[in-house]
Amino acid sequence: MVKARTHGDSQPRRRGLPWRIARALLLALVGALVLSAASVLGLRWINPAASAFMLEAWVTARWHGERNYHTHYQWVDLEAISPRAAIAVIAAEDQQFPFHAGFDFKSIRAAVRAHQHGARLRGASTITQQVAKNLFLWPGRSFVRKALEAMFTVMIEACWPKERILEVYLNIAEFGRGIYGVQAGARIFFHKDASRLNSAESALLAVVLPNPRLLRVDAPSHYVLAQRDWTLRQMAALGGPAYLNAIEPP
Repeated sequence: MVKARTHGDSQPRRRGLPWRIARALLLALVGALVLSAASVLGLRWINPAASAFMLEAWVTARWHGERNYHTHYQWVDLEAISPRAAIAVIAAEDQQFPFHAGFDFKSIRAAVRAHQHGARLRGASTITQQVAKNLFLWPGRSFVRKALEAMFTVMIEACWPKERILEVYLNIAEFGRGIYGVQAGARIFFHKDASRLNSAESALLAVVLPNPRLLRVDAPSHYVLAQRDWTLRQMAALGGPAYLNAIEPP
């Protein structure tokens, strides 16, 4: 005689496919976060061989059959870069760089208020955010990319000193099509090393950073020249290269 199974004898139900998918996704997310953190930490000491933006531009050029496209990129340490170039990018891009923790909320609020009064919505990305985007991500304005940019920005600020952030930015920023880093920009546009850049040359390089495909160092428009002159005034107002003392470790 077969004994009827009671409620207490029932075996636990097997977890279904949705649970296994959720578990796999959670593990993948944790793995991606660990890998991202490890990459950021390692790049505190290891100079990047390339950036995500460099690779994306190279792949796009090859996809369109541009066999003559070349990436111009040569790493140089911060000590081998003119202090004028360093202060120029801070003056043009992120004057609160020594003091914020990756996000300049004051500039963000100012940009939003200006937009509410009819001005064109302008970006308020910090140098750290630019490093996060250029080094690890892809061009675009999706919410996913902005969220990842914020994540990498927090990691970079937590793991790197300000000097390292500035050093990486100066080396991976795009100054023209296929031209990455201040050393390549100095060589191609001014036929000199980055260590010998003067204030005007540094300011001219810095002002093309928002859109180096449209704003040209080698054929500057009236707008670019006006922005160069504005940046020179900002460099002087900040105190010149002495302002860099604010980012040096105590």
